Amino acid sequence: MYKLCFYVPETHLEVVKTAIFAVGGGRIGNYDSCCWQVLGQGQFRPLQGSQPYLGQAGQVEQVAEWRVELVVADELIHDAVKALRKAHPYETPAFDVWRLSDLLF
Repeated sequence: MYKLCFYVPETHLEVVKTAIFAVGGGRIGNYDSCCWQVLGQGQFRPLQGSQPYLGQAGQVEQVAEWRVELVVADELIHDAVKALRKAHPYETPAFDVWRLSDLLF
């Protein structure tokens, strides 16, 4: 099992989540479309040669973004990341993938 965390502007929050859910991300037991999300503020500066969705090259941009976390089964993580990249509006979306330990009690 993996945890996938990504940052996305509100304009594409539901689009990106739906794309990841469509390939099986966010499934826990008998539930699907599971995630945790919180609104925060992202910052970046597009460099020369970039084609930013927001902002202008050379200028620091601050934008409201959602941080979304969800779990993804081992065999689906590559498809989930592909879906994220395809649906996300940013040229280079920020995301993390963490391998989760299986703890039995």
